[in-house]
Amino acid sequence: MNIAIVGLGVIGGSLAKAFTKYTDHFVMGINRTEETAVQALKDGAIHKIASKEDLKDADIVFMCTYPHHIARYVEENGEYFKKGCIVTDVCGIKTEICNILPDICRRFGLEFIGSHPMAGKEQFTYTASEAELFKGASYIIVPCGASETSVETIKNIAMQLGFGMTCVTTAEEHDRMIAFTSQIPHVLACSYVLSPCCPKHVGFSAGSYRDVSRVANINETLWTDLFLSNRKPLITELNVLIDNLTLMRNAIDENDPDKLRELLKASRLIKEGLGEGV
Repeated sequence: MNIAIVGLGVIGGSLAKAFTKYTDHFVMGINRTEETAVQALKDGAIHKIASKEDLKDADIVFMCTYPHHIARYVEENGEYFKKGCIVTDVCGIKTEICNILPDICRRFGLEFIGSHPMAGKEQFTYTASEAELFKGASYIIVPCGASETSVETIKNIAMQLGFGMTCVTTAEEHDRMIAFTSQIPHVLACSYVLSPCCPKHVGFSAGSYRDVSRVANINETLWTDLFLSNRKPLITELNVLIDNLTLMRNAIDENDPDKLRELLKASRLIKEGLGEGV
């Protein structure tokens, strides 16, 4: 198939590299910054630097731009897309985009399927992209009313790229779970490093500091979009976290070893019940 990737950042660039390394699909890249597209071509990550006119040849278009740019791009350029092609995205939130994109795509004779590759890096530019980024990761699919045939096509593509599994769900369930598994850790990490102790951690820190603080190296523009677009599920999870932190704080403040031990044991049992490394 002919694959077009719009946006060659860390995710779009990694998709391009995985496509060219592990499949025989023809990969076209579209990027706002020309030098990035030129570098991707030199690297062999893409076979062609494409223009919007080349979208007429694409069987699948991966939209790998900021969430609020996707609907605008398809709306403005839908006339160039090949009729019947699959349009998909890589956004970390789904309800907002799945409420808009299916209707836009239908107007142009296209099919929209929401996607979210559960992989990434703290760095967000093309230079951090790699073909192996998705090895063993989960690929979440939100069908948004698309045909079973198109959903199966996206599933098969994901497995070709090295993903370990696909997960089909609704936009609402996706956003509820992502608030817990992805967004809360980023909020926690950013809140953690705002402590005045953070600049003085060298010599006093090891694995625990690295584990908790790692994702505080954040793309603030992208994650502001993601947090605010998913604010209701995120606020719900933040309230749960704040309640649990308050329980911990109170047990410590009140010098209550029994309560503190109970909370720590409950946490341990949950992790043990999930199994090694989960």
